[in-house]
Amino acid sequence: MRHALIFAAGLGERMRPLTEHTPKPLLMVRGKSLIVWHLEKLAAIGVHYVAINTSHLADQFPEALGDGSRWGLRIRYAYEGPAPLETGGGMLNALPLLGPEPFIVVSGDVWTDADFATLPAEPTGVAHLLMVDNQPHHPQGDFALDEHGLLHDRGDQRLTYSGIGVYRREFLDGWASLVQAEGKPPRFKIRPLLEAAMGRGAVTGSHHGGAWTDVGTPERLASLNT
Repeated sequence: MRHALIFAAGLGERMRPLTEHTPKPLLMVRGKSLIVWHLEKLAAIGVHYVAINTSHLADQFPEALGDGSRWGLRIRYAYEGPAPLETGGGMLNALPLLGPEPFIVVSGDVWTDADFATLPAEPTGVAHLLMVDNQPHHPQGDFALDEHGLLHDRGDQRLTYSGIGVYRREFLDGWASLVQAEGKPPRFKIRPLLEAAMGRGAVTGSHHGGAWTDVGTPERLASLNT
């Protein structure tokens, strides 16, 4: 996989006051920003092109990361305007910056010790999601992973979507018939598209049992740093 997309456009409302002057993916974790952890992992597995979607305090990303050459990457920025386009709209907006082959998607506000090399370069369906154990703040989980590696919207023993996955461009085919999108460019969440793809058996998953944190509050950030 030579292309990746990092979601970095969120407002970071739950992280205030830390995110009033710093975008959440640029907050420091153990000596480097959250997004740099991802860039290093992507470079280590041979990714070359990284699209980063931006909105809140967007100018800070090129100032901090430049063109990506220090990691052997080529970073391109997909500005979404003053209001983030949500995950689905953000992926659609960044699609022109991504190649024809499957691409890795990473949420810019998570931290993990997962090895991105374990992700499949060619998912059998339209998407492959990395799943993690449910967290105290999200005990119900997101999707159920069966013994064949397929993900389902319903079922027992649900796990939490880590915000990391591999997607084919075809995943977005027919998006307009699945969501009530707002604005131009359209703003919509990715979940309805995932549910529709799961309904036809086109989403696989794997379980990462190691460290993972949704850095969603100042308290979780402090815990991660200590």
